[in-house]
Amino acid sequence: MQFSGLAKPPIGVVFDSALGDGIDDVLALALLYALEGKSETRVVSTSTTKSSLRSAMFAETLTKFLMGPPPPRPTSGVFAGFQRPVPAIGMADNGKLGQDTPVLRAVLDKKNEQGEPLYPRALAKLNETADPAALIRNALTAQNDENCLVLLAGPATNLVAMMGLPGSMELIRAKVKVLLLSWGAFPEGPADPKVKADLAAARQLLATWPTPIVAVGAEVGTALPFPGESLGRDFAWAPTHPIVDACLAYHAQPFDAPAPTLAAALYSIRPESGFTLSAPGSLTVLDDGRIRFAPGAGGKHNFLVADAARTAEIQRTYVELVSAKPVARPMRRRIQEKKEEIPPAEVKPSDPPN
Repeated sequence: MQFSGLAKPPIGVVFDSALGDGIDDVLALALLYALEGKSETRVVSTSTTKSSLRSAMFAETLTKFLMGPPPPRPTSGVFAGFQRPVPAIGMADNGKLGQDTPVLRAVLDKKNEQGEPLYPRALAKLNETADPAALIRNALTAQNDENCLVLLAGPATNLVAMMGLPGSMELIRAKVKVLLLSWGAFPEGPADPKVKADLAAARQLLATWPTPIVAVGAEVGTALPFPGESLGRDFAWAPTHPIVDACLAYHAQPFDAPAPTLAAALYSIRPESGFTLSAPGSLTVLDDGRIRFAPGAGGKHNFLVADAARTAEIQRTYVELVSAKPVARPMRRRIQEKKEEIPPAEVKPSDPPN
């Protein structure tokens, strides 16, 4: 659906991951919401490939925290009384990747002095989650043409399911500029557990996705880790913070977390921030879960390369955005459309009297 009379919004991001299995995607989601607070992007869909209600609850908890306080409600006009709700969370229900993790427990099980969950959330039942395929397709439907990107940091299960829905391939071609994959290692590295979790879906995605694909490999995450020392310094504005709790649960500190998904998120919105693309080519999935890149003119796939000379700058940007205090999101304003000036009607002389 397009809304005439509204300024074209910042580019929308569809974010799909196995939330709770690691920390990289958690950091990336925080960065995206910080950029949304600066009106540089919009997170239009969030879904998890973990068939786990606790993963969906974790996604909602993070989203609620990162969206910041609600803005004051308008008292007059078309938006009077309107409050932006926490968006629906998509969750796979195929029974895979359902295990609980220290990251999930650290955030969801933390209690306040009254014994209630420290981080508020509303999601409590399976039927309160969304079908991820339908959620993603509906999110794409609501975007302006070529004003959306997809960031995948988990198995390809949800995206491939969406691709199978009627009309979805045409929708992807119209709406999506690029698919970013936090997969593999390049030019060719070890097997990726995210790819191995659904080999068939990974192969189908790479073979049939209709727009350009940029893969962000483990080597980028290793070269540009998120500095653990920032946890005790830059997040001090909040007495408790779910990103800090998740990081501490994921790995004992001090620990600089490899973060390819964080690099993918930053590049997707600020492509000039210290990254370049490889020559074009084709990505394929091997039987053991490795990703192979074959250069070739005319290929629609690339992998991301980090500028080593800008490592410190990129890491400062990571910290600035991931640790940013959430801000209320103002309403988008309608543009004043210039009315077409209609020339005055030609005045004809009166008919002479009979």
